[in-house]
Amino acid sequence: MSGTSEDPWSAQAAQSAARFDALVAEADTVSVAGWDFSWLDGRATEQRPSWGYARAMGERLGRASAALDIQTGGGEVLASAPKLPPLTVATESWPPNIARATALLHPLGAAVVADADEPPLPFGDEAFDLVVSRHPVTTWWDEIARVLAPGGTYFSQQVGPASVFELVEYFLGPQPPEVRGSRDPEQARAAAQAAGLEVVDLRLERLRTEFLDIGAVVYFLRKVIWMVPGFTVEQYRPQLAALHRRIEDEGPFVAHTTRFLVEARKPGRPVSLA
Repeated sequence: MSGTSEDPWSAQAAQSAARFDALVAEADTVSVAGWDFSWLDGRATEQRPSWGYARAMGERLGRASAALDIQTGGGEVLASAPKLPPLTVATESWPPNIARATALLHPLGAAVVADADEPPLPFGDEAFDLVVSRHPVTTWWDEIARVLAPGGTYFSQQVGPASVFELVEYFLGPQPPEVRGSRDPEQARAAAQAAGLEVVDLRLERLRTEFLDIGAVVYFLRKVIWMVPGFTVEQYRPQLAALHRRIEDEGPFVAHTTRFLVEARKPGRPVSLA
């Protein structure tokens, strides 16, 4: 009498589908508040820029007397500074991040201001000798120039052109040249100079990023909402399932992050308050 056995390919497919469902369900329900990506530890890797933004920002904050952090997110990067200036203010627009940043930064002596991320900034002229921003969605150069004191500095790490576009184009298809070429650091230089600022440092790096499982992809697209606008698991479930199988068969999905560092100075000598 001959027996029957389960088709190993069918069993493998069922196990893969079960892993897909579990990974996606977890990533689709976890909180994406704040700008802390530690949930991705062990699920994704990203090469870091050589300049070390948080350290360099902290050094500048330690020398400043009045500082503004624009689009602070959950305040995590600002809170990492060893020492904050006597007057430190952060702005943020997203309500969950405002609450998170307030809880984190108030004990450190920094105020958090709810702001729509559109001009004008809710501060007087020449209010700060240092303005910082990590990954701003938009840089309002005229406003930055207005709130900087003479001799003041703007210091920012920003997302560069076509960042993680291997992933963007997997879901959205090929993007037009004007989209791929946006966020060019030379555009930032021209805009800063048009606002009357002197660009003293401008550097661009292309960095390897790996997504090790489909949950990392879902979490990333839920958190970085401008990558695939309107992303939901249900809308993109077929593409997600296909990408899950690709990662399981071929290994991590590789993309490339682009980052640029820009430092600009407002001409003039600092006003002494002594």
